[in-house]
Amino acid sequence: MSRVPGNTILLLRSAFQKIIPMVDKEIDYWRSRAEQIPNVELRTQATSSIDSKGFHCKGGGIYALIAEAKDREAITFIVAYQTICDYLDNLCDRSTSLNPDDFRLLHQALKDALTPENEIINYYRLREEQDDGGYLAELVAACQGVLKNQEEYRYIEQQVWQLEGLYADLQVHKHVKIEERIPRLTGWYEENGEKASDLSWYEFSAAAGSTLGIFCLVSYMLGGKIDSNNAQNIYSGYFPYMHGLHILLDYYIDQQEDMEEGDLNFCSFYMDNNHMKKRLIYFIRQSKKHSRNLPDRKFHEMIQQGLIGLYLADEKVAGIEGSEDMCKSLMKASGATSKFINFTIKFYYRMES
Repeated sequence: MSRVPGNTILLLRSAFQKIIPMVDKEIDYWRSRAEQIPNVELRTQATSSIDSKGFHCKGGGIYALIAEAKDREAITFIVAYQTICDYLDNLCDRSTSLNPDDFRLLHQALKDALTPENEIINYYRLREEQDDGGYLAELVAACQGVLKNQEEYRYIEQQVWQLEGLYADLQVHKHVKIEERIPRLTGWYEENGEKASDLSWYEFSAAAGSTLGIFCLVSYMLGGKIDSNNAQNIYSGYFPYMHGLHILLDYYIDQQEDMEEGDLNFCSFYMDNNHMKKRLIYFIRQSKKHSRNLPDRKFHEMIQQGLIGLYLADEKVAGIEGSEDMCKSLMKASGATSKFINFTIKFYYRMES
């Protein structure tokens, strides 16, 4: 019988009492490793990515509940993989390089993390900064160690490689010279648009930027609850709609910050707030529809509701024009659980401060 939480109270209790403490322990280890990086630039980007984006690991860590008895192994993988993503994002966002080949080589680390038989290479070969004291290699090895000798990995490897490939493509295209970004992203969409023909190029790009599907697949594999049919259902259940909802919400709360930093923000391409709201509601409805074929359906529905509750609880939301109407509309479309999660997370933030 599945022990995956089937109601909000159990989910939140498991998250706060079990998952977050384990995630915090892993984050503390990787922060201590990041602080030991010899190169100043690499050390700065590694530590700042953990300090500013550690909540990504906490959110992703929820999927360890699917792994049940192997939740610690799932946490090890999720935190290491997400830390690679956030570190590389910082390296590219705040880069001393604008070389797409450099970005591609850096993101080979993610493919290697998902391919236990791959040898770890020098991912910094095409950039000036080199000496990270083995930090990135250790992160990759941590992921490989969890996946190594897992017989059921064969059921999910094609799906996780596809999701990683989309993620890496996005990171390369969105971090090159400013004048090249949109032409590269629109061209990439034209080549891959059949995977999500109802989405615009910027919505497709957003959908490529989530790691949730990978965490879900790996956790089901570790829990011994995966086969080829489930793997494909999970892939379709998460990409593109749950992924798109996740990253568009992330961009929604970061609009002001991205404008100040000159970073590409996919929410800026909507015609206006009303257009954005209608499309986010579309993503909510499609996420609900595509979760129906997933194992532990209620859990995945709560994930979708949790995304709304979590992101709209961020203090940055208050400074966004029209946010009151946006929050009200999205939580209404998502359901009462979103409101409850939103309230609980705001209370948790107050207790931590």
